[in-house]
Amino acid sequence: MSAHAFSTAGADYCPFMPVFGAPSVMFERGSGTELWDVTGKRYLDFLSGIAVVSLGHCNPAVSDAVTKQINTLSHVSNFFANPAATKAATDINQLLHETSGQWGQVFLCNSGAEANEVAIKLARKFGGRGRYGVVSALGSFHGRTLAALAATGQPAKHEPFQPMPEGFRHVPYGDLGALEASIDPSVAAVLIETVQGEGGVIPATTEYLRGIRRLCDERGLLMMIDEVQTGFARTGEWFGFQHAGIAPDVVTMAKGIGNGFPVGAAWARRDVAAVFQPGDHGSTYSGTAIAGAAVSAVIAEMRRIDAPTLAREKGEYFAQKLVQIDGVEAVRGQGLLRAAELGPGRDAKAVFTALLERGLVTNAVNATSLRLAPPITTPLEQFDEAVDLIAGVLAEGVGL
Repeated sequence: MSAHAFSTAGADYCPFMPVFGAPSVMFERGSGTELWDVTGKRYLDFLSGIAVVSLGHCNPAVSDAVTKQINTLSHVSNFFANPAATKAATDINQLLHETSGQWGQVFLCNSGAEANEVAIKLARKFGGRGRYGVVSALGSFHGRTLAALAATGQPAKHEPFQPMPEGFRHVPYGDLGALEASIDPSVAAVLIETVQGEGGVIPATTEYLRGIRRLCDERGLLMMIDEVQTGFARTGEWFGFQHAGIAPDVVTMAKGIGNGFPVGAAWARRDVAAVFQPGDHGSTYSGTAIAGAAVSAVIAEMRRIDAPTLAREKGEYFAQKLVQIDGVEAVRGQGLLRAAELGPGRDAKAVFTALLERGLVTNAVNATSLRLAPPITTPLEQFDEAVDLIAGVLAEGVGL
């Protein structure tokens, strides 16, 4: 995209810091699973802003709630309460009680990285002096702030910012023996994703997650589950941990919780949350009334449409269609968080680029895989349209 597209008064260059690379498309509006760029070209959005707009673009229930709230009250700081944030925290706690059997408390924030920062600080306060370590998995992704980045099991992302904060160690994902061997008296918690989203859409096995729960119980550690990408019906359950039938101690969430409004949350069992005292953590924008309205609207709408069931059923339909495409070697994932594995002979980035040109938004999550995370509200005919586009691009030999 030409720099002239970003021309601002007195400057003819992109106003954004160059951390995302040059954008190839500028979108200006959306509805449901459809997007339109500034030229009027239509696209199908099978990325959902990276599993964010799970109820579709401009979902009326969420848009109406946010609009009503911003015309009523937006922000008053955490010196005071507001009804919208209070309801949102109550709704999240109710949802976690239904899915884990436990009551807890919530910290509202602005992103998944911030939610994971809360979890990391909770672990350190819970562990006490000398017991501050957090074990996470190689290939994981927990955010871009320094502590969340240190927890992220991707050493290449650490290098530009060394030295990283201390207290983090990484073990192979799925290897319970390696995780057990990494635990010593300095470890306070395990931070794990039920599906490694940025790592390639790789689900954890039930046995692995149950084994982590057992280890945490035996060693007195917190089991902290990062549900930033998997939470809020994305995998076919409200939360990914439900697939393993376990109850975590701490859950972090964001993305789908606000359907595009920037909001995250950390939930912890009441006895764990109780280690925090006034002043231990905070955020100017923790629990704004607008964010609270978005969260409650998302939960209510997802309950109304039974989003977990829709994600599960549509995900199965989509996966069955994808695996039949010549050039797709396998399909990974759960619900509507999927990866189409194209095999070592195919360049996923080239396929992603070709699909974007044809009007399908996806993501090359690694060198050989496409990540596909469409809105849960996507109609079946649009799944068929996406499958046809993918099949057409692969049949043309793109990326070989």
